[in-house]
Amino acid sequence: MIIARSPLRIPLGGGGTDLPSYYKKRNGYLVSIAIDKYIYISLGETFNNKFILNYSELEIANKVQNIRHPLFRETLKYFNIRRPIHLASHADIPAGTGLGSSGCFAVTLTNILSFYKNIKLSKKKIAEIACDIEINKLKEAVGKQDQYVSSYGGLNEYYFYKDNSSKVKKLKISNMFLKKLEKNFRLFFTGYTRKSYDILKDQDKKTKLMDKKMLKNLDQTKEFGKLVKNSLIKKDIIELANLMNDHWKLKKKRSSNISNSHIDKFYNIALDNGALGGKLIGAGGGGFLLFLTGKSDDLKILEKKGLKEIKFKFDFEGTKVI
Repeated sequence: MIIARSPLRIPLGGGGTDLPSYYKKRNGYLVSIAIDKYIYISLGETFNNKFILNYSELEIANKVQNIRHPLFRETLKYFNIRRPIHLASHADIPAGTGLGSSGCFAVTLTNILSFYKNIKLSKKKIAEIACDIEINKLKEAVGKQDQYVSSYGGLNEYYFYKDNSSKVKKLKISNMFLKKLEKNFRLFFTGYTRKSYDILKDQDKKTKLMDKKMLKNLDQTKEFGKLVKNSLIKKDIIELANLMNDHWKLKKKRSSNISNSHIDKFYNIALDNGALGGKLIGAGGGGFLLFLTGKSDDLKILEKKGLKEIKFKFDFEGTKVI
């Protein structure tokens, strides 16, 4: 049996500029970090000449083309897997919560199938294959952030260029400051799950139509990403927190579906009870609220209000076979 895992991610600035509809016009830029919450996929051979897939459902198929799960089907096709195998997935965090689970799943599957076929791939190539399957084969309105962060791990800046090339640069941050960020970042599950594709489709459509408001919003979002990078390098917690607040306000202008009264209520409670800054993670509509605090024991009130806190650390390994 082979087991692979890949980390989920937390975007810190510039998210949304990684969609092809934007970066092919104006180049994309973002800063993001991987966390120690993972998607695992195991692979074993079967003896009944059927593909067996365990995810949120149990699926058994005679041929790859008969598989219903789109990512399983298209990735198996990509690697020309003809001999039936058993694939099972497990996620530390449920899908649809804004932590990049779909891209992470695609990366993990790409990694384990390439290992199974004895094909050596770089981190970049794994990310590129996962992006190609989701964006080009499945025509999903998604960006490239999730796949790249899941593949590389760590705290990096990501450049996505008009010619479809990319660049990944590690941010030079001291271990001491990284530990401080780990302690002072707080992640709370709002209890809502959503499908990011529905929200991203609206952004994608407007960007393709050269909607001036959407393009201006994404231009500003990209600049926020660069400001976030500078605040991290300067080790300026207050500036980073203020940027998170401004970034969230800007993001909400993209769509009325990004936030709701439930999310806004908890966001305001947090700011009134020790949070220096915060935002909703992912495309919006539900999932996780991320806050930056001055002290690691702030925000106990949110748990009393019924929100579940998820403790995490940063991941610097990226996708791997374990």
